[in-house]
Amino acid sequence: MKNNSYIYYGTKCNTEELINFVKHTLTTNEIAENSGRLKTPICVWGEHGIGKTQTVENFAKANGYKFTYIAPAQFEEMGDLLGMPAINTNNSSEKDNSTVFIPPDWVPREEGPGILLIDDVNRADDRILRGIMQLLQNYELVSWKLPEKWHIILTANPDGGGDYSVTPMDFAMLTRMMHITLTFDVKKWALWAEQNGVDPRGISFVLTYPEAVTGERTTPRTLVQFFENISPLKDLKKELGLVKMLADACLDSNTVTSFMAFLNNDLSKLITPEEIINTKSFEKEVYQKIKGLVDQKTKRVDILSVICTRLINYLTIAEAKFKQGQIDNIKKFLKMDFLPNDMRLIAAQDLVSSSNPSLKSIMADPEIGQLLLKKM
Repeated sequence: MKNNSYIYYGTKCNTEELINFVKHTLTTNEIAENSGRLKTPICVWGEHGIGKTQTVENFAKANGYKFTYIAPAQFEEMGDLLGMPAINTNNSSEKDNSTVFIPPDWVPREEGPGILLIDDVNRADDRILRGIMQLLQNYELVSWKLPEKWHIILTANPDGGGDYSVTPMDFAMLTRMMHITLTFDVKKWALWAEQNGVDPRGISFVLTYPEAVTGERTTPRTLVQFFENISPLKDLKKELGLVKMLADACLDSNTVTSFMAFLNNDLSKLITPEEIINTKSFEKEVYQKIKGLVDQKTKRVDILSVICTRLINYLTIAEAKFKQGQIDNIKKFLKMDFLPNDMRLIAAQDLVSSSNPSLKSIMADPEIGQLLLKKM
């Protein structure tokens, strides 16, 4: 059960919104630096395992930023932050010798653009937090300074409720940063999972049971760990004992129960995007199969939503040009008479914004256009 007393700061957002926020803020900081004004660090809040660190690191790599990572919770002494003292022997007179600090080896030395990620900042000791304050204000400490065009991004776990072992940050520190909170968005996660080769059975499970991502032991991170471990198993139902042990090793008990039900109901064998677009007989191999799954005593719109989301995600990230037969199958999918029009509309909007030119012809189909207009 999630704790409602968690303290967050900034707007709650998904990964895509976070990336847009970071991109805009770093651009603004670059303008400020070029004008001789101070830059402002960003602090990304969110529960454990939700992808804060990976999102920042991926952003840095994708946009050509150098990247340095530190976890101040591992710092035992101020020397880990400031560096170690040494005697300056460069002066001509022994009487002029003075103490200088040798910066830690993690301190960036080359000019940016670069990002210094201070990870899980509020898990650090209070002395370290106080030491970081000057860095957040001036991008320098008494012993060293960040090179030009370097930016600071921090991540933090929520305060309040006692679930996290964190050091509260006072307002003197909080007001030195801009804040935003990353939350779990199942559709954005599914798109990321498709792009990164996560086991498709795992993607279908999360889309079917989004409530299983509890934020306790079950997080996006532990789910990916579990899915990596089951990926070598071709038939999960034949290995139920091993699958349950692997699930128990990574996830909380409620999620394990949901996943076992997912397997027992054969939902792990849902039709895949590849099967939909490559079929030689759409009516028999796709339409009838999906209709049989959906048309039950209680209409299983959730199953239809999973299949539709996975198909659109697959099409969105595909770079290859689709053949005419594949385009025709996609059109037939969108024309299925039992596909709710809200799903059809969302799918159409995603396809229109796709960068793959071979998908543009789908929305030019007059029958699909009529279906969308008729029920809007």
